[in-house]
Amino acid sequence: MIPYQVARRSKTALAMTLATIIAMPSLMAQEKHEFSAKQSIDYALKNSAKVKNALTDVKIQMQDNRDITSAAYPQITGSVSGTRFIDIPTTLLPGEVIGQPAGTFIPVKFGTKYQGSYGVDVRQILFDGQVFVGLQARTTSIDYANLNVAVTEEQIKANVYKIYYQLVIGKKQLELTDVNIARLEKLLHDTKEMYKNGFQEKLDVDKVTVNLSNLRTDKVKLENTLKTGYIGLKYLMGMPVKDELALTDTLNEEILKENLLNEGGFNYEDRKEFQLLMATEKLNNYNIKRYKMAYVPTVSLTGSYSRNAMRNEFNFFKKHEDWFTTTSVGLRIEVPIFDGFSKDSKIKKARLQLEKVQDNMKDLRNSIDNEIQTAQINLRSAVLTMTEQSKNMTLAEQVYNQTKLKYEQGLGSNLEITNAEAELKTAQNNYFSALYDAIIAKVDYQKAIGKL
Repeated sequence: MIPYQVARRSKTALAMTLATIIAMPSLMAQEKHEFSAKQSIDYALKNSAKVKNALTDVKIQMQDNRDITSAAYPQITGSVSGTRFIDIPTTLLPGEVIGQPAGTFIPVKFGTKYQGSYGVDVRQILFDGQVFVGLQARTTSIDYANLNVAVTEEQIKANVYKIYYQLVIGKKQLELTDVNIARLEKLLHDTKEMYKNGFQEKLDVDKVTVNLSNLRTDKVKLENTLKTGYIGLKYLMGMPVKDELALTDTLNEEILKENLLNEGGFNYEDRKEFQLLMATEKLNNYNIKRYKMAYVPTVSLTGSYSRNAMRNEFNFFKKHEDWFTTTSVGLRIEVPIFDGFSKDSKIKKARLQLEKVQDNMKDLRNSIDNEIQTAQINLRSAVLTMTEQSKNMTLAEQVYNQTKLKYEQGLGSNLEITNAEAELKTAQNNYFSALYDAIIAKVDYQKAIGKL
């Protein structure tokens, strides 16, 4: 007989093995990624649904271009038809033909019960102004679709950078929170010891306990915020939410101060949105040209080949039966005369749309100027604030350490060290807030000048 303990261990091991086997698919489905900000951007540009849809729009435009091009190729149509006359059509012959009085008609049936035919019709455009303008606009159409991709990618990049570095700052803040908790735990231990020896009151112990509890609560909130931020970043990047994501980049003030402001000048065409409007303007000009060409006659070459047969019996497939061939070639010229002012309304509508685009370009120039100047002000202010808050945080830490030393030597009060701890926490929060503001300001500035 197997001892109870051995049997229990065997069952436990078996259960763990089965649990591992069951969990293996889900574990294998999860991937771990360690990404820098640049790698996160690259991943997002490959996997974001918005970018994929924009790239699909490019492919759709390519197919639209093929459809436009098809109008310039020969249009070939084949046909087969067969007819069985239940009643053969009747034709009236004048009576004079067979010696009958004038004004009389003789009903006569001509034809056969069965008629069949097959043939091919060909039409080739020689000149159609609208088709030719459409062919000219193909490259601009593709450029427009590609610029839509570029605009989408730039928006994704800006958002990924902001969330990525927000999480980097959050990690740094969490590390500092752990340091603060360890510091308060040490303070609480010392205060309790001093209370036991009669040097502090119970109230002093309670104050430190409350501060430590609040700090631990802040840590939980910060951890939850970081978890939510990671989920948001993975979603933005197009990464499965169940995957693990670790951020490898660090952040320091010197990186934010590098190449603070662009001194090399700015060109509106550096902005993808402006390039997109330029392409839209070009397409609208093609539209006007296309509608104008609708007034010009179109010329096409036509050709036809067919074979016909008539039978009283259904024997079209028998050999040595006659089939009659018809072949023709023609030139067709279509001259537009009057269409109820349809073309005129289309031209005027296209011109109005062009005016809207041109007004949007003027507005975008003004908007870009506003973005750049605002971003410059914000960036200078944010970097200056970040530098000052960094100094302030260092000073607050020194004040806290000195106050703590006095407290441990019995020369300071609990109120002083509580105030110093609160001021240090405020200084740290202000620093991290200023650091994040500086990141946002730099991303916004680089996006404003088209250098993101």
